[in-house]
Amino acid sequence: MKVVKHQVRLTGSRLGEKLKKLELSRSVTLMEVCGTHTHALFRSGIRHLLPDRVKLLSGPGCPVCVTPPGYVDLALQLAGYQDTIIATFGDMIRVPGNRGSLRQAKAEGADIRLVCSPLDALALAEEYPLKRVVFLAVGFETTAPAVAATVLRTAKGGYTNLTFLTAHKVIPNVLRALLTGKEVALDGLLLPGHVATVTGAQALKFVPEDYGVPAAIAGFEPVQMLAALLELAPMAAESNPVLENLYGELVTARGNLQAQALMEQVFTTVDSTWRGIGTIPESGLVLKPELADYDTRLVYGLAENDSPGPTGCRCGEIITGKKIPPECSLFKTACTPERPVGPCMVSSEGTCGAYYKYNV
Repeated sequence: MKVVKHQVRLTGSRLGEKLKKLELSRSVTLMEVCGTHTHALFRSGIRHLLPDRVKLLSGPGCPVCVTPPGYVDLALQLAGYQDTIIATFGDMIRVPGNRGSLRQAKAEGADIRLVCSPLDALALAEEYPLKRVVFLAVGFETTAPAVAATVLRTAKGGYTNLTFLTAHKVIPNVLRALLTGKEVALDGLLLPGHVATVTGAQALKFVPEDYGVPAAIAGFEPVQMLAALLELAPMAAESNPVLENLYGELVTARGNLQAQALMEQVFTTVDSTWRGIGTIPESGLVLKPELADYDTRLVYGLAENDSPGPTGCRCGEIITGKKIPPECSLFKTACTPERPVGPCMVSSEGTCGAYYKYNV
């Protein structure tokens, strides 16, 4: 199948007017898969421009949101160990587990450091050779290559006090799970541009080929998202299964081959648990056996529990399009950004956080 690549030529205002006036032959349900798209669509006001016949749902493209509750509990357990530093990206520190959050653990004395890059975790291992450093490796194809490069540098440098607690997930098979599900019928997918930058457009062509669902790869500027929706909505209404690449500035057919090679060198694909969805075959990444000395679970002999998560939290249904945040009884009552119950309210890419911030 050929991937159609477009150049965006119109201004944002003209594209916005075209979207508002768009006439479709039938109503369609679209899903933006990426959490960055979710917030950008609200922030730019594009959601208010959608015609009545377009329903837009948010999908499982927030890495913190799809990370199972047991992972947070495992991180909390590790944070309680003596002479241990937990290095994590910012969003993870506030995600609640069954025994609180990493932020609470930090307030109680645990050594938890916010980092901007996995290389910062390696720097901590260098600075504190007598301490054990655990990096919380969470994210999709966009962050996995940087983690892979850091694992290789750790091994090459002979550092024995840095391990990686992986929760990396890959997008293709969760898309398959969504499209084979019976509860939400999707007519089109707005696909994440930064994931496609790594995987390449060809890796996503199975969406129209195998499921007959049109899809559009989009960037994150308003003009790019408007152009993608203008292409996607008519294709969905006419059941025209094509993959459109509207992010040709960065997304090529084959993707970033160097990043792919790093991932293949370091990780192996395994079945993985997604919050609210369950176990999806070959949707997670763990370190290869030859790198077992850097795998936190193996080094510490630990495995996470299968906790269902906070009582009453509907995050799992929200990231699969079965519900929207206002349909959760905790939204804006028991669950707020100041007192989050679930990760969809915590994360900067979370759907509940977007609905709350933009007063939906």
